[in-house]
Amino acid sequence: MLKWLNARKAREDAPPAARPARGTAATEQLELELLDGVRRGRRPEFEALYRLYHPRLWRFLAHLMRQPEAIEEVLNDAMLVVWQRADSFDGRSRLSTWIFGIAYRKALKSISRQDLPVDGDDADEPADPGPGPEQQLGLAQLRGRLKEAMAELSLEHRAVVELCYFQDMAYGEIAEVVGCPPETVKTRMFYARRRLRLLLDDLAGHHGEMS
Repeated sequence: MLKWLNARKAREDAPPAARPARGTAATEQLELELLDGVRRGRRPEFEALYRLYHPRLWRFLAHLMRQPEAIEEVLNDAMLVVWQRADSFDGRSRLSTWIFGIAYRKALKSISRQDLPVDGDDADEPADPGPGPEQQLGLAQLRGRLKEAMAELSLEHRAVVELCYFQDMAYGEIAEVVGCPPETVKTRMFYARRRLRLLLDDLAGHHGEMS
């Protein structure tokens, strides 16, 4: 797990030309075409865009909110903004950055308004097909440790870790989503990584003692 953290950090610190592509041009073009249909009030295109973003937004919001009912509500509220305000997307950022920014702001408002706990039981995530039983056990253990460690981070730190590691966004994109300067994102990532390393070391030792 720590090797994974270090590998992801090296990839993020690499200059843009050295980084692997985070998404195909065809995929981004498809999303923009769907958004164009949304602008024209076409519900099938909106439903297709919703299906594309639902699992990604769910995962992001689950790490922030930890409440299944609130997650679904916030996700739907965010996508409603996409439906109602598609014309406000000006193309200066990636479409995913714009949509995640909407979801992040909706999540903060929901947490503030309802005083929802940001830590607690893990929300159920949409299931996806994976490897065989033995590999699943190993992956489940790693995911379990990471979730335990993530739960100990602040909401702001969880947000940047999720966007960087799991949504594969660059610092500039993360800054747009969470509404802070890129240097602040770097600072949050520095402290989040340091905290995660300590927590994962502690959890690994704890689980080793129990086994």
